[in-house]
Amino acid sequence: MVNYDRLPAASRYFDGKLYQDMNDDLQLAGMSKRTVHGYLRAVRQLADYCEKRPDRISEAELRRYFLYLKNEKQFAYGSIRVAFSGIKFFYSRTCKRNWQTLATMKLQRAKTMPQVLTIEQVHRIVNACRVERIALFFWTTYSMGLRLEEVRNLQVGDIDSQRMMVHIHRGKGAKDRYVPLPTSTLHWLRQHWVTHRHPRFLFPAEGRNHQQSSTSDTPIQTSTVQKAMSKIAVDLKFAKRVSIHTLRHSYATHLLEAGVSLKVIQQYLGHSSLQTTLIYLHLTDTAEANAREMIEQIFRRS
Repeated sequence: MVNYDRLPAASRYFDGKLYQDMNDDLQLAGMSKRTVHGYLRAVRQLADYCEKRPDRISEAELRRYFLYLKNEKQFAYGSIRVAFSGIKFFYSRTCKRNWQTLATMKLQRAKTMPQVLTIEQVHRIVNACRVERIALFFWTTYSMGLRLEEVRNLQVGDIDSQRMMVHIHRGKGAKDRYVPLPTSTLHWLRQHWVTHRHPRFLFPAEGRNHQQSSTSDTPIQTSTVQKAMSKIAVDLKFAKRVSIHTLRHSYATHLLEAGVSLKVIQQYLGHSSLQTTLIYLHLTDTAEANAREMIEQIFRRS
């Protein structure tokens, strides 16, 4: 069961029963913890901007808020999408409003290509980690193509060392999947687990004095690994923007360059649509080189 404790802070304009009602509605809708937090935060920010309770906000004020996010704050597509989705949920479930703005508003997604690291750059990142569990966290993310939250929530029982597979059943969209477990990753995970012997989490939180790993109630904090990646990327002076999710993109690209089929990569990544996986075709140097070689062979004049 998902633990929804430590919800985002309420505010003077969004608290009490209204806050709790939305939280309940989100949980009854089967939303993940991350989505619950993001949607509650989105409505709180709307209420704070308008300086009134969200059930007293007018549609005109809502329109001004979205224009403010787009034009003044210049929010990226992903941030506006979370704000829009959270606010739309509130006004369609918790506090029903029949507003045209929410029915007709369109979000234009910029078509950008994800950044990808070379294999050598991935190893440089892992080797640059000063803390062993952070290095292992990054290696686990890369070597199995996982999302950050999937690695955070990995549990001892997810590891099937007989089949050399890992069961991902706390993934995006609550979809189960199995991914191959490299031998090097298994050995490193075993070595690390011996240092804390937590009965459930592979990456437990350490606590304030770094001594509570074996008894922690929660996995490692998201901010801990994100800050570590940001610092290492700066220290290594990478020209490209690097995040933990970059390791997942790199995993898919390196598999494709090695000759693994798109259909198999789709399965490993947990993509619902092959169309999502197709983006990696545009990121592979090998695919472009092979295409050039085939063009020269096919269209050679006798």
